[in-house]
Amino acid sequence: MSWSTADLCDAYAETVLIAEPVFCDFGGRRQFCGPVSTVRAWEDNSLVREALEEEGVGRVLVVDGGASRRCALLGDKLAQLACDQGWQGVIIYGCVRDSAELQHLPLGVRALAACPLRSVKRNEGQREVTLRLAGIVIQPGDYLYADEDGVITASQRLH
Repeated sequence: MSWSTADLCDAYAETVLIAEPVFCDFGGRRQFCGPVSTVRAWEDNSLVREALEEEGVGRVLVVDGGASRRCALLGDKLAQLACDQGWQGVIIYGCVRDSAELQHLPLGVRALAACPLRSVKRNEGQREVTLRLAGIVIQPGDYLYADEDGVITASQRLH
């Protein structure tokens, strides 16, 4: 079934949450959707890797990096891992790197910016927690839709 975030907002205005338009598009897949898995990690992508090593089964990983622009939480190697594991997309409330390579992968990638510095590896952070970012609350299991017009979530699948 074909969908767009604009049409979903029209049809489900009372149930969707609309993220503030802060995300840039870095991935090769412009439109993606799926149930949400979450990570909260400050300048440490250890739990991002841990999550992406799991079977994605059509999910979208949402990472709250605290809007840090000092290092990247996702690069080409982790993005390739996400593709290999069946993830539909990754939303980073922070930065990515290897942006030239990311645009060639069949993965939706949204982030605040690009930064060439990799993150530290301290195994710090939290998984499958409620996130508050870009003006919305995102819970594990929510359904996320992203396209050229923006990012929205709902508590259940809409299409």
